[in-house]
Amino acid sequence: MLAVALIVFRELIEAALIVTILLAATCGVARRGSWIGGGVAAGLGGAFLIAALITEISSLFQGVGQELVSAAILFSAVLLIGWHVIWMNVHGRELAKNVKLKAQNVSEGSSHMSALALVTGLAVMREGSEVVLMLQGLYASGAAHDMFGGIVAGTAAGLSLSYLMYRGFVALPVSRVFALTNVLLVLIASGMAARGANLLVQAGFLPSLGNSMWNSDSIISESSLVGSVLSALIGYIAQPSASRFCFMPSPPASS
Repeated sequence: MLAVALIVFRELIEAALIVTILLAATCGVARRGSWIGGGVAAGLGGAFLIAALITEISSLFQGVGQELVSAAILFSAVLLIGWHVIWMNVHGRELAKNVKLKAQNVSEGSSHMSALALVTGLAVMREGSEVVLMLQGLYASGAAHDMFGGIVAGTAAGLSLSYLMYRGFVALPVSRVFALTNVLLVLIASGMAARGANLLVQAGFLPSLGNSMWNSDSIISESSLVGSVLSALIGYIAQPSASRFCFMPSPPASS
């Protein structure tokens, strides 16, 4: 039960980090809940579809179809998040002024939210498919006991922490929410690009550029809660190759 709960909790937090930031960033936009909720539902459907077709997907491109599909999902999300950040930089000030009017005066609100629904769907699809595949592996190996209880416990814990993260974001002044969420989304996009690059290295479509640059697993394990959050936020990996390191976010330059 514990193993199942930890898997569900970890993957849910990685997806929820993106969803909560998007919800906070669009706090003044009408019908944002419907758009993002629809993205979550579509992502869950896509996750189960990928899991059902995983054998066929893996057989594509000489057995690396799964890595290529995952990388395509990640890089598509990177492009959409980048577009969202640009959109928010253009319209964020107007949204902050008109938050009580639900952003009725902001142009292209519907097209903006449809793009964010797609970002949400891609994030949920990516993490959801990993959950399904991991649980399938545990079940097949006989290592999963009380799977239903583990799923319920992991989901409840993940949703509770996600709600606390969201309340923390919306407690800030609107203008600061826009600024903070834009920074976090840039970090998330960089992390997604790094994870996508790592998948392409595994598939043999990018050179690894040498062995691991360092090993920080003894300091922050990738399987820990902190490691999971850092993985979702900045693409953290304990033993990064030089190729993946090139895609990771750089620290801000000192003034």
